[in-house]
Amino acid sequence: MQIARAAAALALAALATAATACDPAGAGTTGDGRAPASTPATAGPADLPSFAGMGLQAAQDKAQSLGFYRLDSHDALGRGRDQIWDRDWKVCFQRPAPGSRTTTATIDFGAVKRDESCPGQDASAPASAGATMPDLTGTSLKVARTTLTPTTGITVQDASGQERFILVESNWKVCSQSPAAGGGLTGQPVVFKAVKFGEACP
Repeated sequence: MQIARAAAALALAALATAATACDPAGAGTTGDGRAPASTPATAGPADLPSFAGMGLQAAQDKAQSLGFYRLDSHDALGRGRDQIWDRDWKVCFQRPAPGSRTTTATIDFGAVKRDESCPGQDASAPASAGATMPDLTGTSLKVARTTLTPTTGITVQDASGQERFILVESNWKVCSQSPAAGGGLTGQPVVFKAVKFGEACP
């Protein structure tokens, strides 16, 4: 029995040695044996070009080819939409601006959908509400909701009177709000009335 166990141990050792010889120290693979998608270059300065007008996916690929691997993106229209399918979006703005940048910098792309026009300036989300109700009319319901504290009770109504179900809040804009802008926020419920973007508020 001891001889059999020793033989098995020797066989396992031989297999481990052969595997190490094929890929010393596991170089070029991830923990599960797959090759990594990309290997960031050593940090240092590099020329960051303008990506404006490029498709978001193409811009991300180009940035990585130049050594920039810390990439982010946001909705340049300020609606809070997620860039789920990057090929459907195009770059309008970028931070930081083109120039010599360290490759450890985070490149943030402001984007809109391919069939949309770039706005005059990159929209930023409103600051988080404090004790005073901000003016959230014209913003998306998604942005309006995230501006308020998570404990705020929020009721959303279809301002058109059609009683439509509101599923994707980034596709709807606030027409009216209660309390009104400038009113105190003391934990009371908030009511928004909204229509879809592209529709006129009643």
